[in-house]
Amino acid sequence: MGIGLVILVSVLLAGCTGSQTADRTYSVNSSGVLSVQCPPVQVTENVLTTDGNVTVSRLAFHTPHGDVFGLLAAPPAPKAAFVHAPGANNKKEGHEGRAINYAHNGYAYLVLDIRGNGGETPGYPMDFEKDYALYQKGGFPEYYDTVCDMINAQQYLTSRYNVPVYASGESNGGRYAAVATAIDPGFAGYVGISTSGFGRAGDNPRFDDTARKFLLSIDPEVYIGAISPRPVILFHAPDDPIIPFSDGKKFYDLANEPKKFFSFNGTHGVNGEVDQILIAEYAQIYG
Repeated sequence: MGIGLVILVSVLLAGCTGSQTADRTYSVNSSGVLSVQCPPVQVTENVLTTDGNVTVSRLAFHTPHGDVFGLLAAPPAPKAAFVHAPGANNKKEGHEGRAINYAHNGYAYLVLDIRGNGGETPGYPMDFEKDYALYQKGGFPEYYDTVCDMINAQQYLTSRYNVPVYASGESNGGRYAAVATAIDPGFAGYVGISTSGFGRAGDNPRFDDTARKFLLSIDPEVYIGAISPRPVILFHAPDDPIIPFSDGKKFYDLANEPKKFFSFNGTHGVNGEVDQILIAEYAQIYG
């Protein structure tokens, strides 16, 4: 494929046909557990560069709630794939070198441009009050949309490469990724970096039942135990100034086996040491 080539990839799985994308729906049960229906969407690919046998592309996921963009680096036949959700205010372009590194090691690596992170994808930064107002009116909170975006990315990579797809994320991105992995069995596992839950704030008796269910529905602590038997790998830096190390350890303690926890040298967010450890971990599985 040449640079600048545009391809329309119709990822219309599960019998979906036609040009109109089916809408997303959700429900929250009495325990506050979210269920989302995220029909596969059409994806437009614009090949940007080639680096050896690695292709770097800009993807546009044409969701019923607006276009969501991503950066994909991949070899021709990856052995596994990742959907990565960056932290707040981090754009996909900041992870291009990382994605290429994973691709040269044999993995497809897709960085989503999270809604509200200030990149190409429109939206607002994580805002619980705004999302709750939508929830009360029967609207679609952006938090739920972002979970669906990760699921649509998994569907795309699974359809394209037919390999295991892992969700990863850092900080707020790790929260979206944890929820998406728990509720979508299509993910092969979860990687969280510098992340945590929200302490099951919805259990506070001062909240009425509607608020309780909403707050639990967005809390990764509600979900991380349900990822098992798929693997969970968590990273946290002791010097993290944003999410305390103790919160990361608590989050890990709530996960079920198989799970691993790595303390790394850094502050907040993914770095080269994390990448090196992860690539070595997955090399034990995929060679």
